Amino acid sequence: MNQRKVFATMDVNTTQQSTTRRWAKRPPGSNWGDFGDDDQIGRLNLLTPQKVRQAIAEVQEGRVFCLSLPLDYPGGNVLAPHRFPPQLRPTERHGQSFFNYSFNREGTDYCDAGCDDAVLLCTQYSTQWDSLAHIGQVFDADGDGVAELVYYNGYRAGIDVCAPSERHDGKAMAIGIENMAATGMQGRGVMVDLERHFGRSRRLVGYDDLMRVMDTDRVGFEPGDVLCLHTGFSTMVLAMQRQPEAETLRNACAVLDGTDERLLQWITDSGVVAIAADNYAVEAIPPRNATGPRPFVPLHGHCLFKLGIHLGELWYFDKLNAWLKSHHRSRFLLTAPPLRLPGAVGSPVTPVATV
Repeated sequence: MNQRKVFATMDVNTTQQSTTRRWAKRPPGSNWGDFGDDDQIGRLNLLTPQKVRQAIAEVQEGRVFCLSLPLDYPGGNVLAPHRFPPQLRPTERHGQSFFNYSFNREGTDYCDAGCDDAVLLCTQYSTQWDSLAHIGQVFDADGDGVAELVYYNGYRAGIDVCAPSERHDGKAMAIGIENMAATGMQGRGVMVDLERHFGRSRRLVGYDDLMRVMDTDRVGFEPGDVLCLHTGFSTMVLAMQRQPEAETLRNACAVLDGTDERLLQWITDSGVVAIAADNYAVEAIPPRNATGPRPFVPLHGHCLFKLGIHLGELWYFDKLNAWLKSHHRSRFLLTAPPLRLPGAVGSPVTPVATV
């Protein structure tokens, strides 16, 4: 049976000795250990009470916007062949469908009825959050010359991150989505309108593009904020009425260029606590000019694996973005807790913006 290695090493980035650390060295550019050796929420540590108060101060009219697609969108599985629409069905009570179930079946004096249902749901099918266990990388965290599959903060595949069928002790795995849920996930969202500048044609957005858009639109961003990217992609998905056109969507709308090192460095330096986009994966898949050994999703690796930055995908920003634009604003109160489902790798979410 695999046992977690225990190190008594000196981290090159700190002078404090640790006997519980899961790694002898951390990936270049990562923040492993900065929030503690057992940290499981990453950059959400920067979502302080002060930041929440700043977010609440953005509420001026008390108007709310739902930022979720219906959870049976996009429809089919052309965007991701391993994800399928939710299957909703009634539960059963005493062997009968518990939908319009008359309780007089259990006693002649009862005059009411009830409905109850269950759902089989791919947690990352529609509007969603990625947990920090969603993407790991092969990296020599032990420093012994042999790379192993690890996740944020050195949590290990097969030890800390296990499939549900492998969790024999009944405990949830580390860095599951429930850790994000427990934070409350409420803070200040900052909208960047990429569609306004690039339309709905495919565009790889790097550092220069992003800075130019933010400067032109006078978008102010501070550490502890949630970066929200409006591209128009989810609006196109809605218009397709659960029959997504794969080729059309594959060539649609702006996506971040995960191979742009300056963009990745800005994400590091900005203090962003999470990134949410209305497109399929925030970044371009497959990555630009990909050759040789490389990450399939480099921006995911940078955010989830190195920095502990949760990613939101397939959010719906159209109505909120239009309102913000008409009121010359970019900031709002964002409330977006995932399901508190222990050990889940991702979660559907129904985010709410309040302005």
